[in-house]
Amino acid sequence: MHNLILLVEDNEDDAILLQYTLETAGIFNPVHVVETAAAAIKYLAGEDEYSDRRKHPFPGAAFVYLKLPGGSGLQVLEWLQKNARAGEVLRVVLTGSDDPQDLKESYALGAHSYLQKPLTIEQLTSPSRSIRMMLGAAEKLSEAA
Repeated sequence: MHNLILLVEDNEDDAILLQYTLETAGIFNPVHVVETAAAAIKYLAGEDEYSDRRKHPFPGAAFVYLKLPGGSGLQVLEWLQKNARAGEVLRVVLTGSDDPQDLKESYALGAHSYLQKPLTIEQLTSPSRSIRMMLGAAEKLSEAA
């Protein structure tokens, strides 16, 4: 079974487009969408409505938009960095910004990839940063654990 992708994105159209782009790139992992940093952290921590890990499995990847209502995607990256269980989670930052500070902070907080929106199939499959290959490697790690 493919690991779940947690998509932290407040724009419904962008979330649908990302899921379509993933499938077009041959990435068929299930996707769970949350709209805020607080909801993402609750999901990751298994709190409240996300406490049943059969219904809400811990993700193998988190695609995190930086500019969220009521918080920042950087808060999600910080939570992932501070929690040992999250060590194997592939962290992909999604942004519409070209601010070099966002890039620097994202990588300092453990981002594996930093992608400009809207995503293209090439961004997900190019040899230099194949999200599909990284997801496959993350799944092999979790199966070995």
